[in-house]
Amino acid sequence: MPNIQNQILIVEDERPLAKALELKLSQAGFGVKSVYNGREAIDELGKAPADLVLLDLLMPETDGWEVLKWLHGRGIKVVVISNLNQEEDVQRAKELGAEDFWVKSNLSLSDIVEKITAILRR
Repeated sequence: MPNIQNQILIVEDERPLAKALELKLSQAGFGVKSVYNGREAIDELGKAPADLVLLDLLMPETDGWEVLKWLHGRGIKVVVISNLNQEEDVQRAKELGAEDFWVKSNLSLSDIVEKITAILRR
């Protein structure tokens, strides 16, 4: 069972998807906050570190690649969730410290909750 003390930051510029993820994860017992671009993510993480960041790559202002670079070595688990599906994108994200790389169109909200729960147990 997830622990409300596990804080998840959703970084996703598609607001309906961010809100759906936020609702599903909070119903599963996580503390959740959404931001809608990379600059907001860096600002938020500077104020309140999360246990896990669910990070889109293609966003306005500051993209997910810049957020990944900023997060690298800070001890925060990151899962990339993107529509990018090229092997070089997956490899680059993992080299920058991502725990995993999920293609949005391949997962249901329930799958995402299960996968996040497993990652936070590691």
